[in-house]
Amino acid sequence: MVIDQFFPPTLFQGKTVFITGGGSGINLGVARHFAALGAQLAICGRTQDKLDTAARELRELNAHTGGRVLPVVADVRDAAALDAAFERTKAELGPIDVLVCGAAGNFLCPAEALSPNGFRTVIDIDLQGAFQSSRGAFEQLKATRGCLLFISAGQAFVPQAYQLHVAAAKAGIDIMMKNLAVEWGRHGIRANSIVPGPIEGTEGLKRLSNPAFDEVNKKSIPLRAYGTPDDIGQAAVFLASPLARMITGQVIGVDGGSNLVGSALWNEQVESLPLRAKA
Repeated sequence: MVIDQFFPPTLFQGKTVFITGGGSGINLGVARHFAALGAQLAICGRTQDKLDTAARELRELNAHTGGRVLPVVADVRDAAALDAAFERTKAELGPIDVLVCGAAGNFLCPAEALSPNGFRTVIDIDLQGAFQSSRGAFEQLKATRGCLLFISAGQAFVPQAYQLHVAAAKAGIDIMMKNLAVEWGRHGIRANSIVPGPIEGTEGLKRLSNPAFDEVNKKSIPLRAYGTPDDIGQAAVFLASPLARMITGQVIGVDGGSNLVGSALWNEQVESLPLRAKA
């Protein structure tokens, strides 16, 4: 991580950060950066063993400030379980300053084969879960004048085959985020979405991409590279920091340009043409 080159290692000391889906992948990458800057962390997920493993790593990262890491088991689809997790976090770590809504589900499926239950499952985890997390943490965020971060996806605004369910869920998250920014701004609460592109080493990339096409896929990205969980973590700590105090209601792409509207095939063809400067 390079984050400590730009921020003081005590930036989030005394602050409490709650991350849904925080035991793995992109969300664990986000947790690492908050931990490295001294935050008290609550990581929430459905599997105790996975959370415990992540917590051991995170405790080493925030040991310099005496920060604590609390693994809390809860399914974001269960509002009562979430409320209990929030109350436990407040009791053990203090009221929440930053809520990261990262829990998500995804799979490839053509629309005509997508079952009502499959569609509902993704909506319930991604969209309903994000709403229940936000609503459940509201009073604590109001008390701390805290901030909300949603991990969204490019499918919310760029159609992608076999991703109808995710597109609907993430589009819902982004417009919900904007509504919360409008309604809760008077309480000092900021809300923003982060949109990753393809992220190396994640379960999502394994499920949604064929490794045989990695080099071709990278060429379709303007910056010619996949991102890493560190890229998303660095964006998250910036958006939660005082440097971003006037940024709210925004969808921030951290994707190397992969979600810019345009044909990757066309871009490749244009690059192969002999181009001349006009007089």
